[in-house]
Amino acid sequence: MKLFWICLLAGAASLAAQPYTSPAASASVTIGGKTVKIDYHAPSMHGRKIMGGLVPFGKVWRAGANQATLLHTDADLDIGGVAVPKGDYSLYVLPEQGQWTLIINKKTGQWGINHDGSSTDDPAQDVGRAKMELAKGGPTETFKISLSEAGAKAGKLQMEWENTVATVAFTVK
Repeated sequence: MKLFWICLLAGAASLAAQPYTSPAASASVTIGGKTVKIDYHAPSMHGRKIMGGLVPFGKVWRAGANQATLLHTDADLDIGGVAVPKGDYSLYVLPEQGQWTLIINKKTGQWGINHDGSSTDDPAQDVGRAKMELAKGGPTETFKISLSEAGAKAGKLQMEWENTVATVAFTVK
């Protein structure tokens, strides 16, 4: 019986010590018969300061947790002035206090950060960078990416977390 209680307490301590989880999430929209989809992992605030804290200003961020955020598009797109041919890409964000920049990168399949905490974004593989519009929002506990239709051949990509909402328009070619 004593062994049972020791095992039970050890198991409970192990569960309590586990790090925060960031579940897989996705967003998709079909515009003009073509699908645009983003797969990411959604971290939560858990009482932490996010913008300018966990996600530092002036440092490239993987736009989620775990693996780099992935964009798949069945159509050629124009994302905030950046021509993006149909295919698969990684998305990163460069957050700054008054401005976010979306980074569309050709390399896929990588973990979102290196062992030293830096981003796995390889600027030589960037398709381009698009400015995102910022607005106050929230509070949003869990990071969320959404895609929505904004016209016959237009859409909107939106990212929300803490008290920040960042958006960029895109068109389907």
